[in-house]
Amino acid sequence: SKMGSPFTIVLYASDSISATAVSMDCFHLVDSLVAIYSDYSDSSELNRLCATAGNKDSVFKASPALFNILSIAAEANRLSRGRFDITLGPLSRIWRRARKENSWPPRDSIRAKLALTGFRFVKIDSASRTVSLAKAGMQLDLGGIAQGYIAQKVIARIRSSGIENALVNVSGDIVVMGSPPAKTGWTVAVTAPRSEDEYLPQNLLLTNKAVTTSGDIYQYMLHNGKKYSHVIHPKTGYGITTQRMVTVIADEGTTADWLTKAVSLLPLKRSRRLAKQLGAEFLIAEMKGGKLFYRSSEGFNKFWKSIAQ
Repeated sequence: SKMGSPFTIVLYASDSISATAVSMDCFHLVDSLVAIYSDYSDSSELNRLCATAGNKDSVFKASPALFNILSIAAEANRLSRGRFDITLGPLSRIWRRARKENSWPPRDSIRAKLALTGFRFVKIDSASRTVSLAKAGMQLDLGGIAQGYIAQKVIARIRSSGIENALVNVSGDIVVMGSPPAKTGWTVAVTAPRSEDEYLPQNLLLTNKAVTTSGDIYQYMLHNGKKYSHVIHPKTGYGITTQRMVTVIADEGTTADWLTKAVSLLPLKRSRRLAKQLGAEFLIAEMKGGKLFYRSSEGFNKFWKSIAQ
């Protein structure tokens, strides 16, 4: 279990010795990336960067792995018109604690944390590979992008070892290449928005793709009869009150991961446009008045597995 969440690799190799060696190599790779990206561990490179926030004279030289994911996150923020935002760390921490203690945070503390967020306070310099955070107390949270990024890196590592058929699952962020023996692709089940161990009646059939489902409907807080999701709206600082499960299929894991978060927050029309621009497809399952409604991008349906396969 990595990053406090399950991590699995399924691969087909010619012999068990090479399969074991490749798997061990991948687990080490995951450990090294978690040590960079985790916001739970004070010693992570991410948190060492955050510790320099607001310090005018400090210039943080990021490792290639941190610099790369921050650059992608900045681009994702731009493409999603601010809906995907790793600077929401101070808010995700306050809500994490609120859920744990089951206490509703006061409005002024949300407002104070909201003032510490925003990409305009992040300066990323690609020439010197440095990053600076303008406001003291800023906290970056890679929770909506790191798992997909790590899954993609692991698949690349497996591919470079000469294995062609594998599935990597980093806590629900799945990246696949090739297919299992005698199959045309990998069969992936999609969680239904009603209960944790329930799946949609049909499965997806995927090869050389990434898929993520987000909007865990069970992670919410009740306040004055309203359900607030753990997906925070960057404009308000509060969890969204729509009950959406979003599944995204993309060419690679990082995109699939952050795009599910963006589609949870964007209007449908804009989601369609963004997915098209990125060559991705999405499915939104939404609970309204106890009923389940589906909406999807144009090409999503071609990934459903037909019974004959």
